[in-house]
Amino acid sequence: MTFGYSRDDAERSFLVRYVEEGILPKNPFQTLDQDGVGKLMKMAVSAGRETRPSLEVGICGEHGGDPASIAFCYSIGNNYVSCSPFRVPVARLAAAQAALDKDLASARKEALKAYKANH
Repeated sequence: MTFGYSRDDAERSFLVRYVEEGILPKNPFQTLDQDGVGKLMKMAVSAGRETRPSLEVGICGEHGGDPASIAFCYSIGNNYVSCSPFRVPVARLAAAQAALDKDLASARKEALKAYKANH
């Protein structure tokens, strides 16, 4: 689901309470909603790359400095993130962790495949 919230209006009036009460798991202006906006992003990246495989895709703003959002964006094939300077160290670390996690998952998958082929 996506919302038509104005950040200024939402954060000034109801959004903090929605997060506190568990109506929303996190502030969607800080951490991407992977089930709503994230699905749309995944579809857009996939469709864009079908048309133009070299398409560069990225995010910017608060999401570009949020570790969970960065990991998600890496998983759907984003090429870059852009964030405010004070978030750069966290963004670089999150991007490196996402890449290592993907490499580790791929290595485990290949090892299991090789094991099954030999046993």
